[in-house]
Amino acid sequence: MVPRVVSVRHLKDYELEIGFTDGTVANLDFRGRIAGRGGVFEALQAIDFFAQVAVDGEAGTLVWPNGVDLCPDVLYAEATGQDIDDLGHELEVA
Repeated sequence: MVPRVVSVRHLKDYELEIGFTDGTVANLDFRGRIAGRGGVFEALQAIDFFAQVAVDGEAGTLVWPNGVDLCPDVLYAEATGQDIDDLGHELEVA
């Protein structure tokens, strides 16, 4: 199983510090993920709303008050610099 998110801290702007169950900690910038996107992501463009990020302990990922959540596997791949496809393959072999 890919490690899950256990902690998050808003740093500034669209930057978050994210901690994972395996001890990995990474600072990720989400500007490119939410800029110009509509729908449920539109609310995240406001820094005050974006900063309301929390950890969903059951799903092991990031969530916002409007129900937006992100795939923890993708977050971990980005945090570690691994390709998501390679990450999945490594897990199947292990």
